[in-house]
Amino acid sequence: MWHDPRSAYESATKATASSRDLEADALFRAARRLEACQREWGAAGSAERLDAALKHNQSLWTFLQAELLEPSSPVPADLRTQLLAISRFVDRRTFEMMGAPWADGLAPLIAVNRQIAAGLATSQAPDHDKR
Repeated sequence: MWHDPRSAYESATKATASSRDLEADALFRAARRLEACQREWGAAGSAERLDAALKHNQSLWTFLQAELLEPSSPVPADLRTQLLAISRFVDRRTFEMMGAPWADGLAPLIAVNRQIAAGLATSQAPDHDKR
């Protein structure tokens, strides 16, 4: 139990910041996997790597959706609504790509992951997404 409200706030802020960094890192990594699939389109084993990358990205977004739908989510309601709309787009595009894949079809998924990750990242290091 916290005796000092400031300590409690600082602790919660650190926990939120570190979870945001983890989410950003996961989105950057998923974007890189999708980019690798795009670069290596048609190479041996590329269909299996694409399937794995799409399923990984879908799992990540499913996790984010669940977090956003939690009543205790610290995300403001308007931002939560916008992120859930984006997640629906990600779901639709992912299913499209699973059914009838094309290399350029990955570009929107990559862009969304990178943009959301950049917004989540608390570190503004220029090479943050190269981890």
